[in-house]
Amino acid sequence: MMESIRAWLTGAGLGDGGAGCVAAILGLAIAGVFAWISRIIARYILLRAVHHVVKKTKYTWDDALVERKVFNRIAHFVPGYVLYATAGVVFAGYETGETLMRLGAMIYMVLVGLLVVDGFLNAVVDIYRTFDFARRMPIRGLIQVVKIVLYLAAGVIVISLLLDKNPSKLLTGMGALTAVLMLVFKDAILGFVAGIQLIANRMVHIGDWIEMSKYGADGDVIDITLTTVKVQNWDKTIVMIPAYALISDSFRNWRGMSDSGGRRIKRAVNIDVNSIKFCTAEMVEKFRKFECIGGYIEGKEKELAEYNASEGVDESVLVNGRRMTNVGTFRAYVAAYLRNHPMVNLDMTFMVRQLAPTAQGLPIQVYVFCKDQRWVNYEGIQGDIFDHILAVIPQFGLRVFQEPAGADFNSEFIVRSK
Repeated sequence: MMESIRAWLTGAGLGDGGAGCVAAILGLAIAGVFAWISRIIARYILLRAVHHVVKKTKYTWDDALVERKVFNRIAHFVPGYVLYATAGVVFAGYETGETLMRLGAMIYMVLVGLLVVDGFLNAVVDIYRTFDFARRMPIRGLIQVVKIVLYLAAGVIVISLLLDKNPSKLLTGMGALTAVLMLVFKDAILGFVAGIQLIANRMVHIGDWIEMSKYGADGDVIDITLTTVKVQNWDKTIVMIPAYALISDSFRNWRGMSDSGGRRIKRAVNIDVNSIKFCTAEMVEKFRKFECIGGYIEGKEKELAEYNASEGVDESVLVNGRRMTNVGTFRAYVAAYLRNHPMVNLDMTFMVRQLAPTAQGLPIQVYVFCKDQRWVNYEGIQGDIFDHILAVIPQFGLRVFQEPAGADFNSEFIVRSK
């Protein structure tokens, strides 16, 4: 084709050099038109037909390929192949032009192939995430390593085409650059090794709640990549943690709580020790009317009466023998109340215990697990429980310890002055 155009231009009066240059430009333009037409056919006819078929199928994996534009990128092979195939026709008899045109077409197809594989790997990640086990074994970091290898391979192939060298020889010559490459890709290498350890040891999954104060992280893991772990904090900020930091540093993973079926409630109420006393007959009679501990009072009275009788205790003195106290009865009430609470998990650790007295009074600690692990619901249930406990304390003749404030001293001063 180029020879015919050149002969026609020479006959029209152009010089041999000018005719050759114009003939080359016209040949390339004609090849470009053919490539453009083939692109239109591939995009608006074949590609639409493929998308129509994909929409009709019941599978979801092909939808992921469409969303990642894998088929669109495959269509780019058509104009590249057309340019490669027509190089011999356009530059017939001109070996240099034919070689350059085919070289450009080959490099173009290599880059298109890289984009196709990149889109396909992205689609693989999307499809993989639809499975339940994807949270436990994320593969995005591994896919990113594969992409890096592919990019390097594509770069080597393009350079070998430009230099007209065998790719294997080019790779051999790159051995001396290994140290430089390791320095450049240090984070990627460390992240890849850390990612393998994180997955193999099941240390972090997508969706886990983790705490890492060093990096200001306290929230859910939303993504695990080659070099970083992305955490969305409860205040909706995003923290990027280096993957290798999760191997070298300490962090807290709340997955055990999520998998256990309960969320711990561990909170204490401080009782004023000055309000603790033995139960009088009137107090026992009052407590007997409390539905939660009516049976407990009956059983405890019988147990203490039998013990004191067997030991010959002189019950005219309060300190002799065993007797019920208001704080002990209060602990029994709290335990009974929690056992009857519908949102307390009785299959997990359940304690209402007395801690060592402090300057702030006697701590009565509730150590139970809530069935609802959702944060807002959990806080609401915990608040309801302690609302009731704080409100019922005076019914046992007890007082909650509270350090005096300025208003308390003012009130005391006013009372004394009167």
